[in-house]
Amino acid sequence: MAAQSFRPARPARLVVLVSGSGTNLQALLDARAGQPAPDYEIVAVGADRGGIAGLERAERAGIPTYVCRVRDFATREEWDAALAGETAAHAPDLVVSAGFMKIVGPRFLELFGGRLINTHPALLPSFPGAHGVRDALAYGAKVTGCTVHFVDDGVDTGPVIAQRAVEVLDADYTDGGAALHERIKEVERRLLVEVVERLARDGCTFEGPDMRRVRLGHE
Repeated sequence: MAAQSFRPARPARLVVLVSGSGTNLQALLDARAGQPAPDYEIVAVGADRGGIAGLERAERAGIPTYVCRVRDFATREEWDAALAGETAAHAPDLVVSAGFMKIVGPRFLELFGGRLINTHPALLPSFPGAHGVRDALAYGAKVTGCTVHFVDDGVDTGPVIAQRAVEVLDADYTDGGAALHERIKEVERRLLVEVVERLARDGCTFEGPDMRRVRLGHE
């Protein structure tokens, strides 16, 4: 099967999805601040609930926001379609799930598959799911880290774009993983910015028989 390439226009249009504090969103905002010709612009921020710091960060930056609450819809499918429609209204080149704590469905992936990226606090495919840090400690891992990956219809199963390792210290077993999680988040924010900048500037190519190998750049 021939390789497939993705290359957005510059600056790439980003929609960022958040559920909480929005620290990854802030990292993306800070990275483009003051750049005379940034590789990307954040055109909207969406959330699954109101009254969160992530939306406040967007509003302070003058970025349009929208909220799609699951409880406002009769079914999860209706919510997914509404979220997809709200996101599509901003014509994004890339959608960044930045601490967005909901799993999107078929309609969203139909519109944004291959253009939706997510962060995860482990070195996938190890320790997928909502408790990556806890599960790494339970396993006794000496090294864990963070992953930026494309989202597919599984849970943290999409093609890996980039990863970075973080050492597990003996002290991490005494505080329930809180300090480890913070170290991972610091690395995760830097890695997310690097990946978004590369995708926005150079695009990427999907290679291999199942199109799961991601190479940044389009040549």
